[in-house]
Amino acid sequence: MKETIKQLQDHRTYRHFDEDYQLSDEDLQQILDSARQAPTWMNGQLYSILVIKDQGLREKLVEWNPRNPHMLHSSVFLVFLADLKRTQKVAEQHQVPYHVGESIDPLLVATADAALALQNAVVAVEALGLGSVVVGSIRNNLKEVAELLHLPDYVFPVAGLSIGKPNVEMQVKPRLPEAAVVHYDTYQDYDYQLIEDYDETMRKFGEARETKDWTKKFSDVFSQEPSGQIDAYLKRQGLLK
Repeated sequence: MKETIKQLQDHRTYRHFDEDYQLSDEDLQQILDSARQAPTWMNGQLYSILVIKDQGLREKLVEWNPRNPHMLHSSVFLVFLADLKRTQKVAEQHQVPYHVGESIDPLLVATADAALALQNAVVAVEALGLGSVVVGSIRNNLKEVAELLHLPDYVFPVAGLSIGKPNVEMQVKPRLPEAAVVHYDTYQDYDYQLIEDYDETMRKFGEARETKDWTKKFSDVFSQEPSGQIDAYLKRQGLLK
């Protein structure tokens, strides 16, 4: 099996890092360069990357996300931003209207660009023999995070990435059955038993962090009334009317 394929299929998330390990400037640059070469819509590169080394900033992020102390204890913490501020500057320079916010499409494109850059960073981290964890909870306190990181309008934090040298080994987590995820030519329905089988697979996997079945976790998540926090933030930032 080719090494890159093996690396991708062996992916696992690490949340415990050697606090004495320091990521070298050279390795950090390799990760950033790899992220910046990710595919991007029309070469728009509608994202930015924040490299957060400052311990005070990271302590504040952990205060808002206490279940993710690795944001402080990892070697470096990156935040990937959907960034439509750069193209707003371009519109101003060319003295043309800027209709971002009138459709959700630009935000979806910018979010995809940021996510692709994030994935490239994850692959680069693992190629260097290190570990990482993607942090979606960076979106839990959007107003406060935006103020802390001085985010301008037209910018949205998509996810963070803790990077470091793992000191606790993790196992490769089972994924949903292929038949429930992969379709050929057209979307095809499948037996719901496949999803229930996955609950059983994850019970046997026995990850301590998972306190609910997969089906229960997501039925709980998507049955809650939305807080409206993200919608309010997007409107305030000019990303959504």
